[in-house]
Amino acid sequence: MTNNRSRPPAKMTDTRRRVKVYTLNEDRQWDDRGTGHVSSGYVERLKGMSLLVRAESDGSLLLESKINPNTAYQKQQDTLIVWSEAENYDLALSFQEKAGCDEIWEKICQVQGKDPSVDITQELVDESEEERFDDMSSPGLELPPCELGRLEELAELVASSLPSPLRREKLALAVENEGYIRKLLELFRQCEDLENADGLHHLYEIVKGIFLLNRTALFEVMFSEECIMDVIGCLEHDPVLGAAPRRHRDFLTKTARFKEVIPIGDPELRAKIHQTYRVQYIQDMVLPTPSVFEENMLSTLHSFIFFNKVEIVGMLQDDEKFLTDLFAQLTDEATDDDKRYELVNFLKEFCAFSQTLQPQNREAFFKTLSNMGILPALEVVLGMDDVQVRGAATDIFSYLVEYNPSMVREFVMQESQQNDDDILLINLIIEHMICDTDPELGGAVQLMGLLRTLVDPENMLATANKTEKTEFLSFFYKHCMHILSAPLLCFMIVMNPPKHHLSPPDDFQTSQLLALILELLTFCVEHHTYHIKNYIINKDVLRRVLVLTASQHAFLALCALRFMRRIIGLKDEFYNRYIIRNFLFEPVVKAFLNNGARYNLMNSAIIEMFEYVRVEDVKSLTAHIVENYWKALEDVNYVQTFKGLKLRYEQQRERQDNPKLDR
Repeated sequence: MTNNRSRPPAKMTDTRRRVKVYTLNEDRQWDDRGTGHVSSGYVERLKGMSLLVRAESDGSLLLESKINPNTAYQKQQDTLIVWSEAENYDLALSFQEKAGCDEIWEKICQVQGKDPSVDITQELVDESEEERFDDMSSPGLELPPCELGRLEELAELVASSLPSPLRREKLALAVENEGYIRKLLELFRQCEDLENADGLHHLYEIVKGIFLLNRTALFEVMFSEECIMDVIGCLEHDPVLGAAPRRHRDFLTKTARFKEVIPIGDPELRAKIHQTYRVQYIQDMVLPTPSVFEENMLSTLHSFIFFNKVEIVGMLQDDEKFLTDLFAQLTDEATDDDKRYELVNFLKEFCAFSQTLQPQNREAFFKTLSNMGILPALEVVLGMDDVQVRGAATDIFSYLVEYNPSMVREFVMQESQQNDDDILLINLIIEHMICDTDPELGGAVQLMGLLRTLVDPENMLATANKTEKTEFLSFFYKHCMHILSAPLLCFMIVMNPPKHHLSPPDDFQTSQLLALILELLTFCVEHHTYHIKNYIINKDVLRRVLVLTASQHAFLALCALRFMRRIIGLKDEFYNRYIIRNFLFEPVVKAFLNNGARYNLMNSAIIEMFEYVRVEDVKSLTAHIVENYWKALEDVNYVQTFKGLKLRYEQQRERQDNPKLDR
């Protein structure tokens, strides 16, 4: 029972206080005890401030725990609070939101008189008096002799030490100071020779536990050239697998063969690349997926891989001979296809590693690649027939565009002064998008995203002397837009007799491609007001796009309508006069009538377009629609849009006939 001063339980809709309650079982595994909402309050029975968790399902009490002034509470990973209430009884609250964790943590710290900025409220000591005395009197933890007969004892010692940060620290120091890892690996080799399954299973648990000690000094030993394969060998013998261990070493030595596409002269760099690949393999494939509580114990492993990659990028970046040879072979016509594929894949991996760099280092990295001629090299590679090579080159190009689109724009504008339009880098990208053979157009979607980034004015620079937006868009519409829009412009339609009508495409892949192009052109309508307007009007683009409203593919017809809707949404009289002069509402009205009484996206999109004209009172379009299409639309009664347009039109005429009404 709580007295009147206790806080009411948190509302069940308050996600900040939503938690899962965990307890640590005898096997040192965390058991989920249920989900509820946590609150803090004074509990009379416990004579103190307490944590209470009520189940979200039925409001029953999942946890009632007094905040003991001497208990060591730990906050981990921003959303986890862990503590021990009695010997071998550990508890944890896992919060849905960081804010809720912070609130409860502040309450715990308030009771204990601690600063909420700490992650541990008390100096970590074991609970029993005997262990507390041992901790004070002994400098460290004593390991049993590294012998076959003591492996089970050692495995139990490691498992029992992991839940306590203090014991983990002592165990790590003992393993490090006694050179224990190399002794364990010697035992591993003996166990394999003797086919000692029990010993191998104990070694698996021991080595897995050493990973969870989260100590860089131990990793440096474990990942050294002479130790790493034996460490991986230990992790092959998971007791869960019984007598069928995994063959990770076979894969690493026989299947995953390291091949130097360009000879690496620095042995330290070569060793670092080998090590990083193997450690990444351990993290991704060998170690079991860590629980939420173990994830934080592997932070040093993540950092080890991260800093290795940073070091590799830096060493390769500083090796000018290596990079010069790489780009020379990549662009050499004499290089065979297999070799070029290896080279471009290496460069792709190199760029992927660069994502681990800090922004200033990444900028220096891409500047180095630019100075070495990466863009001309990509232009050569993208012009080749090998689909795999082109795909890898596209991935590299995407790294460059995403990081520094201005660098790419500057290159393509400079090369246009020496080269014809059809061999410009940006036009190669457009052609690959148009010619993508993948039925799902995966490559085309990726390339369209890159083009959109390149033509987006939001990431273009403006200085006192020049405006990148003006220069690049003038270049793009002069040298590139005709290639991008070519698939659309082939759909010619002559409105006057004799009528020559080219039907929209029926095949799904072509329709998908046209939808992609229309999506990019719609983006241009929104962001390139001057350039795209001249292009649409001079090339009669909208008329050709509206042919697609008759497509059997609804998504393509809707793309065409969306393109026209964006144009109308600008309320630009140049566009409006173009639409009126060419009777461009005719295919829209025809599509609406052909759709019949079906209530679908096509119906809604067309009605919304007319409704926009009515609500925004676009006078020129209102008059055009009523004067030319009223008879076709007057019987549509399930919405008031068309009658509303007629009313607007009549009001306009009345004001024109009686100018005094406007006063």
